[in-house]
Amino acid sequence: MLTSLTVRNYALIDELHLQFGEKLNIITGETGAGKSIILGALGLLLGQRADSSALLDKNSKCIVEGEFSSNKQLREYLDSNELDTEDKIIIRREITKEGKSRAFVNDTPVNVTQLKELGAMLVDIHSQHETLLLNKSGFQLSVIDSFAEHQDEVDKYRLLFREYTVLKKTTR
Repeated sequence: MLTSLTVRNYALIDELHLQFGEKLNIITGETGAGKSIILGALGLLLGQRADSSALLDKNSKCIVEGEFSSNKQLREYLDSNELDTEDKIIIRREITKEGKSRAFVNDTPVNVTQLKELGAMLVDIHSQHETLLLNKSGFQLSVIDSFAEHQDEVDKYRLLFREYTVLKKTTR
């Protein structure tokens, strides 16, 4: 879950710091209020394409940083990608005036592919005419499993299923 977002030198934003609540967060406002700019900055953290045209001051770099709370699935992803595992996940993306971009997860450099994979687990954005994860059966199952509060049984099943598939491959 996104707990805070800091944006510096992005589009019309000189500097912005947002704190988010523990439950549902909704960004609303009039046309032209800047909702899309905030979502664009968040998109950078999720692995979207970056270029120098997004810089407010062309002589300074843009920095977007998000702090996310962690969970078991995220810690497993971080471990499997040899990234530092913390209670909080801090993702930072920098865009230089030359248009080059760098990304970090808990101060460890990552590539855009890793950023996209991690971003897909962290944030689900619903905007007009878009529902990203709601139509994916894997997301629907994770919601049902979470609601049922049977995560231990689900984890046991996954482990047993992996063992089964390995055994099945080795006995062929």
